[in-house]
Amino acid sequence: MQDDLVEYGARRVIITITAILCALLEIVDSTIVNVALNDMKGNLGATLSEVGWVITAYAIGNVIIVPMTSWLSAQFGRRNYFAASIIIFTIFSFLCGNATSIWELVFFRLMQGIGGGALLVTSQTIITESYPLAKRSMAQAIYGLGVIIGPTLGPPLGGYIVDNFTWPYIFYINIPIGFAATLMTLQFVRSPKFAEKRKAKDVDWLGIGLLAAFVGSLQYILEKGHEDDWFDSKVIITLTAVAIIGFILFLWRELTFRYPIVELRVLKNGNLRIGTIMSFILGFGLYGSTFIVPLYTQSVMGWTALESGALMIPAALTTAVMMPIIGRLLTRGVKQQILVSLGLLLFFVYSFWGYNIITPDTGKDAFFWMLIVRGAGLGLLFIPITSLALSTLKGQEIGQGASFTGMMRQLGGSFGIAAITTFISNQTSIHRAALVSHLDANDFDVQQRIAGMKAMFQAKGFTPDVALQSAYKLLDLSVLKQATVLSYMDVFLYLGLLFLVCIPFVLFVKERKGKGKANIDLGDLH
Repeated sequence: MQDDLVEYGARRVIITITAILCALLEIVDSTIVNVALNDMKGNLGATLSEVGWVITAYAIGNVIIVPMTSWLSAQFGRRNYFAASIIIFTIFSFLCGNATSIWELVFFRLMQGIGGGALLVTSQTIITESYPLAKRSMAQAIYGLGVIIGPTLGPPLGGYIVDNFTWPYIFYINIPIGFAATLMTLQFVRSPKFAEKRKAKDVDWLGIGLLAAFVGSLQYILEKGHEDDWFDSKVIITLTAVAIIGFILFLWRELTFRYPIVELRVLKNGNLRIGTIMSFILGFGLYGSTFIVPLYTQSVMGWTALESGALMIPAALTTAVMMPIIGRLLTRGVKQQILVSLGLLLFFVYSFWGYNIITPDTGKDAFFWMLIVRGAGLGLLFIPITSLALSTLKGQEIGQGASFTGMMRQLGGSFGIAAITTFISNQTSIHRAALVSHLDANDFDVQQRIAGMKAMFQAKGFTPDVALQSAYKLLDLSVLKQATVLSYMDVFLYLGLLFLVCIPFVLFVKERKGKGKANIDLGDLH
């Protein structure tokens, strides 16, 4: 941490606002899209699996660029790199709004994610270094407030825009903010003097390529495997080989290269290993549940985007209220294991609650307390998992461990969304086949139902043969809707069980030597 970067007065206020604006841009953009997925799906003629890539591509872009941030900052200067990231993010926001096909949009989202990857990491560093040591906790509180507002703001803002304008405007709103943030960055932000600049030959280009190949191939397999009949497809077989070989070569490269893009050696620490796995699962549950609730309420229950977005506000506010309370408990010596276990248990309660209440016409009130429980559970998981992972690391290892857990949380989210979309598609087919097998054309109740629907269509002026066809179509739609509901129920149940199974693993975590308090300086994370 460099004292010569400490700012005072109006200059510090402007730098703080600039950094929070950039952090908000990155966070809001990762959640604002969720409530617009249904509109994108219809407008761009995309399937559920394809539209899932709009979120996944952004996360992959983030994951690829985050490990490179420190080298790029050292090479080009933090201010220049930060400004370039905002410009890339803003340009591709404009292009996302102008996309004419789903795969065009997915590519632009990938590039937007590459631009946005630096914003969150660098924003925290800039704010921290602008405040003197005595006021650094205040700096983190200000930054934390921005981070908490972001996810809360995303869904309702997205809902309002989709309902009153069109979905491209969720990207267009980034343009004036990005333009202002770029000007303020170039004018006010200063770059630290880095001790050493790595030469281009020292960059782990092969590691970056292997990471991109491994992650990208795995994503494609998860997304398209069901549609392509898994290993009946040559593309899936090829990409499976690429993913496996890429992963093995990536491990070898990172363990042997002098300047690895991901420092795997730090995983020798047991607490970090458990924290990394927990971060992956947290990302899986966090992004997965944020993805399915708006999608379910819109596609199955016919809610507007704004109604779906507003539903998430109380849960996000609950998480925001929980954050400072959890921080205080940790500094008073409450064990991270207890808080994480409680968070996992609450997330299981939320998922099991969802499994029990969702029907084709569940009321808004039924979701309220279920989502409050989710908000409390996530509040208990975020800070303690990071603290738990880093609790036995020292010096430079803390930064390496922090970036590793952050990357794994993003990967967990990417894999979660991909796995959930594939799972829903698969389970809907299974449930539909099971429901149809119970519909016997000779059954009296079935005949009565069809006769009733036929009479309804005839009363609207349909001829008897068209009325009968319409009755069968309506019955088929009813079966499909019920099958979809059952597949969402399965998602809630299995997500909950995943979190419940993790509780015993938290017990393997070692006690921290010393005071038993989570005294990690957040400034050390970067």
